[in-house]
Amino acid sequence: MGNEFDVDHVVQRALQRLTLLAEATTALTSTLDPYAALDRVCRILVPNLADWCAVDLLEEDGRPRRVCVLHRDPDVLPADGLTGLLPYPPEVATGPLARVLTGTGALLLRDTDIPPPVLAASSLDARQLELFDHLGAHTAIVAPLRARRQVLGALTIARTSEGAILGSDDVAMVADLAHRIALALDNARLHGEVQHIAERLQRSLLPIMSSVGPVQLAARYAPAATTAEVGGDWYDSFALPTDLTTMIIGDVTGHDLHAAIEMSQLRNMLRGIACDRQEPPGRILHRLDEVVHSLYPHTTATCLYALLQQHDDSTWTLSHSSAGHPPPLLITPEGDTRYLEGGQGLLLGVDTDQPRPHATETLPDHATILLYTDGLIERRGESLDTSLTRLRQHAAALAREPLNTFLDELLIGLAPAHADDVALLAARLPT
Repeated sequence: MGNEFDVDHVVQRALQRLTLLAEATTALTSTLDPYAALDRVCRILVPNLADWCAVDLLEEDGRPRRVCVLHRDPDVLPADGLTGLLPYPPEVATGPLARVLTGTGALLLRDTDIPPPVLAASSLDARQLELFDHLGAHTAIVAPLRARRQVLGALTIARTSEGAILGSDDVAMVADLAHRIALALDNARLHGEVQHIAERLQRSLLPIMSSVGPVQLAARYAPAATTAEVGGDWYDSFALPTDLTTMIIGDVTGHDLHAAIEMSQLRNMLRGIACDRQEPPGRILHRLDEVVHSLYPHTTATCLYALLQQHDDSTWTLSHSSAGHPPPLLITPEGDTRYLEGGQGLLLGVDTDQPRPHATETLPDHATILLYTDGLIERRGESLDTSLTRLRQHAAALAREPLNTFLDELLIGLAPAHADDVALLAARLPT
């Protein structure tokens, strides 16, 4: 009976550990936010494995920062949560945390290995011993967060009871868990770096907006918040030799480097066609469509091409043609809004035989014209009418704001965690 009990106990203990590792792995892979992932893992470790745990991460300059401390009894933690910057590791590491941060493997500590803070060999050791002293620790394990041969930080777990101590058989599991945490942190950091590079690439392909004559112009580009891939959204505006001002926005199908390259090529070709031909918008888009069919037969894209013109009587008009793109939004200073739905045609790259009409609208003084890509309005499971109504309501509320504020607030209000790229282009007429 004794042997059977021991076997059952060992099997049950092994299953509990496998379950804990599986839950921790799920928590780590459920988000690319490293701090959210660490918080979720700590909430699994406490109380399933430890009475409390702490995570320290190394900053770029090598200084540790305590980012998470969790105790089974939240009332034990002070108001500051014991988190924040820690002293630099000493040149000669003697304390457990300093040793782990400088390359040592996981360490098992018993109460006899944890002296009072006054006996610490360095300021970093003192901070670690103060943590043990404040939260209590009969046994503890300090394990390095190591990925790709680089130490990213340290995980500390502790038990305060003499009746449930951490042993040498727990060290391997905690080391495995620390390695998984490190891999998740490394992946999150790599994702952030790639996302930053992708955004810089995308922005480098877009023009810098400046006002043309009396017309105020402003633009925004926001990369997708949930992916590191570049997209095909673009905007453009420039003055033609005839003094008309172009307003252009488009979106090449796809979310990869290929789409970004094609976007840049289409933008440059459209610039050349527009400056050379100086024809109505529908005719310009037709010429661009023929080029797309010829040079990029497998590419499809939406595009809206518009011309702002001031006439001799000081009135302003907007002539526009759309290749499958959402309609421009007109906003008056009083907050009245309407979509300019004329001049609609097929996407670029579909059928060059179909006509491409254009429409012309007379614009009120000091009106704002907004061009946008579908990432601003589309929501999964929501009708397009609902999305367009929401945009009108937000734009109306911002009608009197400065143009840059107008665009910034639209992004904050409508696309805080957008799953697609967003490009915005706005023009405001003089009074």
